[in-house]
Formats: sequence, structure tokens, C-alpha cells
Amino acid sequence: MATVRFFAQAREAAGTGTATISGASVGEVLDSAVAQYGSQFEAVLGMSKVWLNGEEVSREHPVTDKDEVAVLPPVSGGI
Repeated sequence: MATVRFFAQAREAAGTGTATISGASVGEVLDSAVAQYGSQFEAVLGMSKVWLNGEEVSREHPVTDKDEVAVLPPVSGGI
């Protein structure tokens, strides 16, 4: 299980900022999150960066109980 942190629109779609989700790889964790949070979260995930412990990695990258997966949607800026 990995700790998953949701930011901005991902947090809104998931209804939470943090969750513990099982999976052996980043992709499995994300697939479990989509199954849990639904199509609105899936749409946000499709345009998001995904980081593992502060680094962008592939979906195949393995995860452990000590890892943190972050879902980072694009952010629009302003003053």
C-alpha cells in the first residue's frame, strides 16, 4: 500500500487529500484509485503529472508501503 496525495482538482474529484491505496506499481495504485473515486477522478488523472517520492516515474515503477504517490493536476496561475 502506498500513501497517495491528491492536489487541486484531483483532491476535489477524490473528495480527500490523502488516501492509502494498495498496488504493487504506480499504475496499479492509480487504477485502484480510479476504481474507488470514479470517472471524474479518472478525467483529472488523465491530465495530471504523477510523482513517486518527488520524482516523475512510469506507471510500471514498483511501490512499497513507504512510498508516496502524488497526483498533480495542471495549475493555472494568476495574481
